[in-house]
Amino acid sequence: MKQNRVGDTFEEEHPGEECGVFGIFSDGTVNPAYAVYNGLLALQHRGQESCGIAVSDRGVISYSKDMGLVTEAFSHKTLDSLVGQMAVGHVRYSTSGASVRENAQPLVMRYIKGTLAIAHNGNLTNAFELHQVLARQGCIFQTTTDTEVIAYMIARERVNAPSIEEAIHRAMPKLHGAYSMVVMSPQKVIAARDPHGFRPLCIGRINNSYVFASETCALDACGAEFIRDVKPGEIVVASSSGLHSIYDHVDVKKSLCIFEYIYFARTDSIIDGISVYEARKRAGHLLARQKPVDADMVIGVPESGIDAAIGYSEESGIPYQKGIVKNSYIGRTFIRPNQPERERSVRLKLNPLATAVRGKRIVMLDDSIVRGTTSARIVSMLKDCGAKEVHLRISSPPFLWPCYYGTDIPSKDELIAYKHSVEEIGKLSYADSIDFLRLENLPKMLGNRCTGFCDACFSGNYPAEIPDMRTSSKEHDYCTPIKRL
Repeated sequence: MKQNRVGDTFEEEHPGEECGVFGIFSDGTVNPAYAVYNGLLALQHRGQESCGIAVSDRGVISYSKDMGLVTEAFSHKTLDSLVGQMAVGHVRYSTSGASVRENAQPLVMRYIKGTLAIAHNGNLTNAFELHQVLARQGCIFQTTTDTEVIAYMIARERVNAPSIEEAIHRAMPKLHGAYSMVVMSPQKVIAARDPHGFRPLCIGRINNSYVFASETCALDACGAEFIRDVKPGEIVVASSSGLHSIYDHVDVKKSLCIFEYIYFARTDSIIDGISVYEARKRAGHLLARQKPVDADMVIGVPESGIDAAIGYSEESGIPYQKGIVKNSYIGRTFIRPNQPERERSVRLKLNPLATAVRGKRIVMLDDSIVRGTTSARIVSMLKDCGAKEVHLRISSPPFLWPCYYGTDIPSKDELIAYKHSVEEIGKLSYADSIDFLRLENLPKMLGNRCTGFCDACFSGNYPAEIPDMRTSSKEHDYCTPIKRL
């Protein structure tokens, strides 16, 4: 899980984003580096700490990765230097391992069978145990991420396996938890998704070039046609001979993270056949039916609260209006040194539209409440601008449990819903009323079309094993990182 950052910013009130992965095997008509760059731009919402691109030119892998945003890390000169026939890329939000350059992905390794580049989204629940086994066998780790553990497991199997995809196939039963990943060998790009399907992964095509991405919005960004989603437990291989799959029937229930639809995924993406935009609108519809209220306008907290607000307006008949303006140019890692500055930082990110909210009874939609501090500040800002009433509606159930599969949800002691009732949360938020989406309404939010999802952070029903906290660190920081002077 993510290490705690210093400070208290708007972004800390929301669970941390996932990572984003992208891979392409080009038929020669598509520049792989630029295709990955465009794909990563579309996936930037999934991680803003670091990013990277690795390309293979007839088996010789070159790469570039750095801290910061995609537009900051790559120039035309850098992209032009990344020449090859295939490439993989990654945007990172560190749910495992520290936020340092050494942990940026893709991870590139040289081993007895050649070179390997890997980009991974998710968290292994048995990473600590695997790390200890590998360390005792003499493996030297350069990072503090579970991605390096995966790479070692694949490399170890590859010594005796006839192909890289077979090595991945043999390694997967030993990897527990969440992983959607793209792996690049000297001749192939391989996509793999864990048997539970915790994290999304899809396949696209540009002529005879094949693309893998965390979300369909990345396919759109590079001009790829959507083919299908990678199945839970499936390995898909793109090479000069085309596309082929290794798939063993899995006997576990599909458990796609429900928060992909609530917050993580981009609005224009389609995850496992379900539109993210439509799911968020349905959440608004359901909230309007759960606890109706007389009001003059419906507003949404940018960005993911807006879609739910539109749905609430459609169902209730209360007009939707813009009530909060977001400053899109404030970085997600800005830190303020003291409490007054931290409180002011929320207003730097979000500012009420005073002329729209003054004298109005408002229904405000947001996607979640974690610690509750930001919700209280936003409600206070609206009332300071003259709002008569503010009724808070949350398009997810209350967070009661931590996540071990890659979502940055704090320990129970930091979750406001673990310590307080819904009514108490409303009072602490200064709202005139409050309501959360009911747990039983999550299937309805997905149009009753999802064959299985994980809601453990709300229900405590974990679909896969969780780490033994007596023997492993929740942060999975296995060693002290080497400091760069």
